[in-house]
Amino acid sequence: MAAHTRLGATRLDQRRRRVHRAPDCDVRTSPTRPLPRTQYAMTDTAATFAFADIAGFTALTEAHGDSEALVFVDGFRDTVNSELPVIGGQLVKTIGDALMLRIPDPANAILLGLRIADEMMRNHGVPAVRVGLHHGTAVERDGDYFGAAVNLAARVSALASGGEVLVSGSTAALVPNLPGVLYESRGRQELRNVTDSVEIFAAVRIGEAVDGRLPIDPVCRMAVDPDRAAGRLTYQDAAYFFCSLTCAGEFARQPERFSH
Repeated sequence: MAAHTRLGATRLDQRRRRVHRAPDCDVRTSPTRPLPRTQYAMTDTAATFAFADIAGFTALTEAHGDSEALVFVDGFRDTVNSELPVIGGQLVKTIGDALMLRIPDPANAILLGLRIADEMMRNHGVPAVRVGLHHGTAVERDGDYFGAAVNLAARVSALASGGEVLVSGSTAALVPNLPGVLYESRGRQELRNVTDSVEIFAAVRIGEAVDGRLPIDPVCRMAVDPDRAAGRLTYQDAAYFFCSLTCAGEFARQPERFSH
């Protein structure tokens, strides 16, 4: 019995020594070692971040197909990009049909937003565009920008309708007397993942009548000049204009789907 006890003790001591001799974990692969943190500096100066996208892009692709929708996106991007050099703006990136812009001066940013929305809305056969803007600082990494100001600009854009330019209250306050522009209050809005409600304004050109904008094809969401419309249908005492007979036919089959 004593021999068995000594043998067991010897084996236990051997196992303990093996554990003690085990090499330490490689710090380069240890799962408990925190990953190195890269420091990113805030941009030296604040800028206005804008998101501009095609309103109703999903409807556009369904009505006209992916290839034709891509043509509109490319034209939209090129039109906006051509406006940026003169105001020192930057096309940060495209996100599907949306453009993310960084423009140093808030006045130039708002005026650009109005040009984009007005031009897109007033031309026959092009999709409506909506724009949202907010001014603030952000973190730059590899040409992209991150931070609360960027997130807020995206949330403001999501509130806009086609042909509308929305700005945060703090951004409007930076240029309260922008020549040729009025701010119409949209009240305080609760925005997703933003703690406090945000005051929102629509930037509009002085003397511009909303009723003067072109009607929108209810199927594909394109602007349509009534004099050049491919079709016109009346449903529940309201007139609807269409960019193509295809859209008119789709509306005729399901008017209740598109008349809201």
